[in-house]
Amino acid sequence: MKNKGKVIILIVLIIAVLVLLGFGIKSLINYLQIKYAKIEVTLVEDLTLKFTEEKHVSDFITSINGKIIDDYIIDSTRAGEKVVHFEFINDDGIKVSYEYTVKIIDEVPPLIWMGDSYSITVGNNVDIVSKVICGDNEDNNPKRYIEGEYDYNTVGSYPLVFKAVDRSGNTSEKKFTLYVNEEKPSTPTTPAPKTYTYFSDIVQTHKTENTKIGIDVSVWQGDIDFEKIKNAGVEFIIIRAGTTKGPDGEYMIDSKFIRNIEQANAYDIDVGIYFYSYANSSEKAKEEALWVLDHIKDYKVTLPIAFDWENWSTFNDYKLSFYQLTDMAKTFLNTVKKAGYDGMLYSSKNYLESFWMPVEFQTWLAHYTKKTTYKGDYTFWQLCSNGKIDGINGDVDINVMYVNKAQ
Repeated sequence: MKNKGKVIILIVLIIAVLVLLGFGIKSLINYLQIKYAKIEVTLVEDLTLKFTEEKHVSDFITSINGKIIDDYIIDSTRAGEKVVHFEFINDDGIKVSYEYTVKIIDEVPPLIWMGDSYSITVGNNVDIVSKVICGDNEDNNPKRYIEGEYDYNTVGSYPLVFKAVDRSGNTSEKKFTLYVNEEKPSTPTTPAPKTYTYFSDIVQTHKTENTKIGIDVSVWQGDIDFEKIKNAGVEFIIIRAGTTKGPDGEYMIDSKFIRNIEQANAYDIDVGIYFYSYANSSEKAKEEALWVLDHIKDYKVTLPIAFDWENWSTFNDYKLSFYQLTDMAKTFLNTVKKAGYDGMLYSSKNYLESFWMPVEFQTWLAHYTKKTTYKGDYTFWQLCSNGKIDGINGDVDINVMYVNKAQ
């Protein structure tokens, strides 16, 4: 019996050795196949692409002895060199790896957002460099400085040049005059007469078979009489859901949100939503969108949910490139889209033209004028902030919605 047990143990050991040896031989064969696999890849001469340009792995290959497994779009959202790694099955059926290096080029200079002059009171040591809005499509913190001599403590005019350089070496400059003025005693002034834009006039001017006329509201409109605004001809209402206390602050639901949306639903007025954002990253924007979705889930929302980011006076502090800014909007809007809602970007004409990159969602244009000169596509137009309508005590924004986008 003892000998029989030893034989069994020996047989098991031999089988184990053979199995391990088999695996070893198989691994060795696979290693040798890959090591000596035939790889024939010919690249294009120009291995560059522009910042955010969409090109696939194969766009830089003129010939290859096989088929690429994942012909993905190369990430071109950072200027500089980038290694492109991919796998393909060669003509002998062997999976092999290959890589090449491309250079992502940014040729767009920074944007300096200022006029031809800047005025301060003598003795006011304001940091002009930090106050002037300056941004870049790719660089989230371009270098900014002023050339020329000036003295905050001496009254006078100083010809200066504001300069900005991004990390790709693109340079912008803006000539301006700094006026250092004497402090003048404040004198009482008579306020200009209050003017209004009447909702009935907008209906008469802009209502067609391709448009609807509506308003957007928040806590600032107080307790709205929805029966009266319905009778006045309001066809849709865009309601503020909430905001946050700054970029990293707690969420605050608009104190009139629940009343507004319940009343709008009760009076069968089409509802859209907007969130006043302080997001400083795409992750934060997604979090905001999820917060909005949670607060509207029990109500009827038939119009888009808008991403409303307006922190331009502190834009430099956010350290966002225009690409990062736009990616925040895309993240917010894609999040609401996945939940089954339409999304749109809210912004004014000047910022849409200068700061935002394309988002491929609807646009809610803010431009307070009788006839907008904005050339881009938009579905909603907020044409005033001094609207007057029966049912609201105070001002309200009036909007036109283009049902068939016939602007």
